[in-house]
Amino acid sequence: MLKLIRLLVLGLMMVLWFLLGLAICLLRPRHRTNVYWLSNRLLRFALPVIGLKVHLKIPPGIDKLGPAVYVANHQTNWDIVVLTCAVQPGVVAVGKKSLVWLPLFGILFYLSGNILIDRSNRARAIDTIRQVVDKIRERRLSIWMFPEGTRSRGRGLLPFKTGAFHTAMQAGVPIVPIVASSYATQVDLNRWDNGEVWIEMLAPVDSQQWARDQVRECSEVIREQMVSKLAELDQQARRPT
Repeated sequence: MLKLIRLLVLGLMMVLWFLLGLAICLLRPRHRTNVYWLSNRLLRFALPVIGLKVHLKIPPGIDKLGPAVYVANHQTNWDIVVLTCAVQPGVVAVGKKSLVWLPLFGILFYLSGNILIDRSNRARAIDTIRQVVDKIRERRLSIWMFPEGTRSRGRGLLPFKTGAFHTAMQAGVPIVPIVASSYATQVDLNRWDNGEVWIEMLAPVDSQQWARDQVRECSEVIREQMVSKLAELDQQARRPT
């Protein structure tokens, strides 16, 4: 019964989110702060319904950082709600073109200003990195990416793809790692309290300290930082009992 009630409430919230988000996006289509408003300011209200308490730690001065590439660990579909607290103004996401076909979410993903890429075609994907770099420079955007490329579903931090790091290097912007404690098996909609998730934004990393041919080294160094932080956050997160 509790799960059914939650699903009904979440469904109603999704409809309201879609209508309000659509109004925002139609008034200012693909505006650079649409994603911030739709995620950070609106989706976070779903957290109490899910039964999760999220703690966020952000380094000082991040609001003055300017364009950057944010890289976060990707765990489950709940990431769209859990990680919203860390989304900063001026951030857009890069996702697969197929996302546009998702009911409600897809059209807002596009209208809010996010960037769609074709991952099935390597040549097009490389060209898209160039386009993303141009958007970072021209519109002073920041990009949110999941370097694992797929949801880990409790398997820890998966190996990284290099697209996010190529993008940061070519754009000449810092990389900001974001780590959320492991919660893939933590959400049970039949349970009132699903515990805590700790999210920490690490200090920005200067992408220009590596040469272009060191992109794999760059990705591995940052992945190791995130693996270490994930272990630390997992120790302090309160799990449901």
